[in-house]
Parts: sequence; C-alpha cells; structure tokens
Amino acid sequence: MNDIKEIVDNTIAHVKDVLQGAEGGHDFFHIERVYKNAMKIATKEEKGNLLVVALGALLHDIADSKFHNGDETIGPKKAKVFLEDQKVDNETITHVIKIIENISFKGGNFEQAFKSIELDIVQDADRLDAIGAIGIARCFNYGGFKNRALYDPEIKPNLNMSKEEYKKSTAPTINHFYEKLLLLKDKMNTNSGKLMAEQRHEYMESFLQQFYNEWNAEI
Repeated sequence: MNDIKEIVDNTIAHVKDVLQGAEGGHDFFHIERVYKNAMKIATKEEKGNLLVVALGALLHDIADSKFHNGDETIGPKKAKVFLEDQKVDNETITHVIKIIENISFKGGNFEQAFKSIELDIVQDADRLDAIGAIGIARCFNYGGFKNRALYDPEIKPNLNMSKEEYKKSTAPTINHFYEKLLLLKDKMNTNSGKLMAEQRHEYMESFLQQFYNEWNAEI
C-alpha cells in the first residue's frame, strides 16, 4: 500500500477532478467540509481507523445516485477502482465501500445493513453538512436545481415515505426540512456529532420561523 498521506492527497486530487462542475450542494467543497468534520469527530472521539474515515468521507459522494438516475452501484464501483489503483489493502477498500453504500439517509425508514464506528463518524459529518446555515443553503440550491417550489402550504410533508418514494419526491423545498433536515439531530451517532448538531438545529428552527413570518406578512 502507498504511504497514507500520499493516498489521502491523491484521493483529494481525484475527487476534486471528478466533481468539477457538480451541483453546488454536492461539489468538492461539500466533500471537503465532510472530510474536515469527520476528522474532527474522529479526533474528539479518539476512535476509528483514521484512514478509513478519511477515505470514506472523501469518496462518499464520488457518484451520488441522485445524479445517476438513482443508480446506487456507480459510486462504490468508482471508489473501488480508484482505491485498487492506489494499492490500498482489500480490508480497507471493503470497509470504505460499505460506508459509501450505507451512509445515505434514504428517507430514514430503513434498516442500515452495516455498522462500524468509522461509518458512524462519516455519517455524522455528512449529516452536519445537511443542517445549519450550510444545510439551508444546500437545500435551496438543490431545490432550485430541480426546479421545485419554495413552499406550498397545501402540500404537507410526508414523514412516512419509503426509500423509493423519498428518492422520487418532487415536494417543495420547505418540506425537506421536516422530511429530513430537522430529523438529523436525533439521528447523530457520536457524542461529538450530537453536540455539533445542536446549534445548527436551533438555527434551522429560527430560520423556519422567520420564513413563515415573512410568508404570512406577519413582520
């Protein structure tokens, strides 16, 4: 296996190249933020294999199924080919692939097929980037990308969607706060992740209150 720093540096360069021109909420800057938060959580928790955490974070959205007709196999395949080219050992590759396959929210109503502290850490880091100020920005950016309405009082959030219903949803962007973003605080895995999520969650709640006040001409 190549030197660990060299592998991480090569992975960063590779992901940056692959995600050129990606939608703003799922571009390299998203990857970079998830990577930094994952390493921060791993350090605070003093748990997990740091190489697996780093590679899992950097490669978790190498081919997000949302942008590949819902195909969830492309990301793992691309990551595997790259890691094999980097001479990463099979055990590490298998673990990273499992993280990529199991990290997504997918509506929240499903049983995760794989568990590890490394997945917990990367998943928390990814979820942190879906909430707070950046989470709000990403949410509306993606809603605009999909040409969705900002809000429609007549269309209520659906909290009981199947994985397939969640993937195919065309609901207004505000609904996504209730169908995913506001649920993430209580789905954090690590103590560090839970603490980091608290303030971001409160910020989203205050944003929504301001949004409704302005929508209803109350302020």
